Amino acid sequence: MESEVHKMKVEDLMRAPYYVDKNIGLKEVAKIMSSKNIGSLIFMPSRKIEGILTERDLLKNYEKNSKLKDVMSENVIVISPGSDINEAMRLMKENSIKKLPVVDNEKLVGIITLTDIAAHLDELEEEFFFE
Repeated sequence: MESEVHKMKVEDLMRAPYYVDKNIGLKEVAKIMSSKNIGSLIFMPSRKIEGILTERDLLKNYEKNSKLKDVMSENVIVISPGSDINEAMRLMKENSIKKLPVVDNEKLVGIITLTDIAAHLDELEEEFFFE
């Protein structure tokens, strides 16, 4: 029996990111997240990611009539599309986060979430055996 190590990459599971370039109110954030059926929104007023707002951030702060910038998480941790899924899981665990924007050459190209990874756990076996 011969074994082969299969390394799934972030780019294999990432999805299109959603971002805004204006500091909008949380009611508008909620509308966007609901209509797009997404769990996070990235704030990029220029080419650089300045923050990310997740469903949890939205729920905790919705009644405050705040703006996106007031409640988003700053110092966003990112990953490259060619990184191994194990690296994505390590970053998520170490930083207690569930979403990682994917950046290639300083450009936002996707997002990967813990849910995306969990949905593909059966494909993430380290070794596949062939006869």
